[in-house]
Amino acid sequence: MADINLPVILFAAFLAAGSPGPATLAIAGTSMASGRRSGLALASGVTTGSFIWSVAAAFGLGAVMAANVWVFEIIRYVGAGYLAWLAFKSARSAWMGSKLIARDMAPSTPRRAYAKGLALHLTNPKAVLFFGALYAIGIPPGTEPSALVTVILAVGVQSTIMFHLYALIFSSKPMAAAYAGAKRWFEGFFALSFGAIAFKVLTAKVD
Repeated sequence: MADINLPVILFAAFLAAGSPGPATLAIAGTSMASGRRSGLALASGVTTGSFIWSVAAAFGLGAVMAANVWVFEIIRYVGAGYLAWLAFKSARSAWMGSKLIARDMAPSTPRRAYAKGLALHLTNPKAVLFFGALYAIGIPPGTEPSALVTVILAVGVQSTIMFHLYALIFSSKPMAAAYAGAKRWFEGFFALSFGAIAFKVLTAKVD
């Protein structure tokens, strides 16, 4: 661990988790619309996806993608498609308002919310690029496996706390009341945000 600057790595991970993105948007929307259980479940799915990418990057995924750009391209297009689908659902919710059928108005179950969070983060190019860069730049070659495990666990614990804290904040009574009073505006914002991120993912140039 002497050659690894763990505070810098954790700070980079903090900025990545704290910056606006599909994960934070999904956690906020689900927590406000479906409640604390669903929000925490979605946050757990996001955290699981983050942990998977962290482990994969630590043990050479970045090198594999650098040699096989098509792998990243597949993830990029799948991720953009999923974000576009979320944008469509939010736009439909904003447009239909109270006319949505009961099935669509039902709160998301924790299982479905977890699956949504996992799928969202596994197809998130931002997560792929972040963890690839984190371990390629922040971890010296030849680092002992025990040191890698320490970094993976430290980043994982920090991400878990942050994502679940988002769920707790956005599922609070004031946030839930605000969402109930301006549901169409919130859904419209989520639709535009998911759509903009999907477009950015599709049009980004990968060197």
